[in-house]
Amino acid sequence: MKSAPIFLRALEPSDIEILFELENDSDYWKYANRTEPFSKALLENYIAQQSQDIFEAKQKRFVIVESTKEVLGFVDLYDFEPLHRRAGVGILIKEEKRGSGFGKMATNLLGTYASKHLNIHCLYANIAIENKASIRVFEACGYKQVGLKKAWNFYEDQFHDEYLYQKLFN
Repeated sequence: MKSAPIFLRALEPSDIEILFELENDSDYWKYANRTEPFSKALLENYIAQQSQDIFEAKQKRFVIVESTKEVLGFVDLYDFEPLHRRAGVGILIKEEKRGSGFGKMATNLLGTYASKHLNIHCLYANIAIENKASIRVFEACGYKQVGLKKAWNFYEDQFHDEYLYQKLFN
């Protein structure tokens, strides 16, 4: 899947170091409902299982790659429900690459892939109310705020609200 200057590709064993680095950055755990790091062995196993079909695994992670072949981050489909034709979307861009439009490009590429190849009718994203950067990306990609989950997640010693965003395809 391409949209100059980026493309999405499957996870490869060579992605282990960047995956290990980003997944184990505790600053992001609050958004991923994590409380501890992943081992390298667990992540290597995860990469090995990426050959599993999304209809079986119910999730798929794509690597966001710049035309220079530099890995920029990851974008995921999760909680895939083929009967209801919906899936959740998550995205993580390396901090030094944020603000360059890569998140928007990757989110749009994923949407095109999901609607065209997986027959998705609805993509959704759960976004912490304070995560302004993610809100901007998803709104720029045509997602609409459809709900507010009050006191939904607990981190940093307090409860935080979370928005529900959706994008519907014809």
